[in-house]
Amino acid sequence: MVKYSDNQLDDIFAALSDRTRRKVLASLEEGSQPVTELAGEHDMSLPGFMKHLRVLENAGLLERTKEGRVVRCTLQPEPMKEAASWIAQYEKFWTDKLDSLARYLYQQEELQTWNKPRSERSPRSASAATTRSPRKGSGARGPTRKR
Repeated sequence: MVKYSDNQLDDIFAALSDRTRRKVLASLEEGSQPVTELAGEHDMSLPGFMKHLRVLENAGLLERTKEGRVVRCTLQPEPMKEAASWIAQYEKFWTDKLDSLARYLYQQEELQTWNKPRSERSPRSASAATTRSPRKGSGARGPTRKR
């Protein structure tokens, strides 16, 4: 595997940072295409479009070949594999950190549930108003007083 320097990774990420250049690379996934055909898909002058191609070529993401008067561009995906590998290292790092945070929060939630005072464990009404107990009906007739 070819190891890329930081400058090469900078060039790759700089080239991929532009929407037009990403669209060019997506078009080239289907196979090599003439420059005029690629440029026709974008609303810009040919000299402006050629600057985008030069950035992609300098980053090693495409190769230009000339057949007579026709210049064709071909996708070179190897540099993108290196960039993806670099991103994957940081994806693993952040996944590990987020998993560790999730375990910590789960543990804190469990400890909080076990340490609650008994009075808080009984369910209470969400209403702040007091509820009167229903009035008891009278029972049997009590003793009468003689007069």
